[in-house]
Amino acid sequence: MRRGRVGSSGLEVSQIGLGTMTWGSGTDVDGATEQLTAFVDAGGTLVETADGYSDGAAQEVLGQVLASAVPREDLVLAGRGMLPGGPLGDGAARGALLAGLDATLARLGTDHLDLWQLPGFDATVPLEETLSAVQVAVLAGKARYAGLVAPAGWQLATLAERGRAIGSLTVPVSAQVEYSLVCRDPERDLLPAATYHGIGLLAWAPLGRGVLTGKYADGTPADSRAASADFASYVEARRNERSARIVQAVLTAADGLGTSPLSVALAWVRDRPGVGAAIVGARDAAQLTASMAADAVDLPAEIRAALDDVSGPG
Repeated sequence: MRRGRVGSSGLEVSQIGLGTMTWGSGTDVDGATEQLTAFVDAGGTLVETADGYSDGAAQEVLGQVLASAVPREDLVLAGRGMLPGGPLGDGAARGALLAGLDATLARLGTDHLDLWQLPGFDATVPLEETLSAVQVAVLAGKARYAGLVAPAGWQLATLAERGRAIGSLTVPVSAQVEYSLVCRDPERDLLPAATYHGIGLLAWAPLGRGVLTGKYADGTPADSRAASADFASYVEARRNERSARIVQAVLTAADGLGTSPLSVALAWVRDRPGVGAAIVGARDAAQLTASMAADAVDLPAEIRAALDDVSGPG
């Protein structure tokens, strides 16, 4: 699997990452083991997790897989908090952040995260205090790099500038954000800010929450996320007339290239300027293998241009 650097940092990751949002709920230890084994065997390295996934159960499942089936040293673990409240929540104080990090490490059964992603931006806590938590974590060996989740462009730029004033250890190397053909919002202000500061994007939901696979073109399959009570609203947010036009363009491109719509949509995100990796989730190992097949797909310039045109931000 292709690998690349995250922004201008020295952190190298597989350009397709594995998300674990449904682990501990829809995916048990056996299923997670099959997924992670297939992912590593294909050359994947980046695994993303969060303490809010299945209320911490996802990290416990991942920890069990690391203890029994997949060596920790084969992976780049990206962990993030999901604190309640505003963009970052009300817990951006140094103590709260470090306590959350310790809890994550305990669930995973590891002594460090390769990428510790702060869950946003909190205007109620001095930014220098939040950044000092990063410095403490890096110096203690509990985190190798730091990033931010779903910031606005100005927030990311502010964090980068203040971080440089404190020291290079606190400068974020990544921003994790939803980015796909049906969600190009980061291009308005976040991507320019990230590019200017040498920060790489980690794109989650690169398949438009499943819409870009084409599975919903003729309805809602009974075994799909859109048919489940937990994820129906999550998927429906990306099903509209604009998305339908984009999906049709993806289907046409896939037919012309002799590949899957999934591979077309994922390859588009993977190759966007500034993107370090596209993070996919999967129901099982077979579905994950289908996603990893996108690694072999290169979109011709004319197809990229057509997809850019039909999906361009308003």
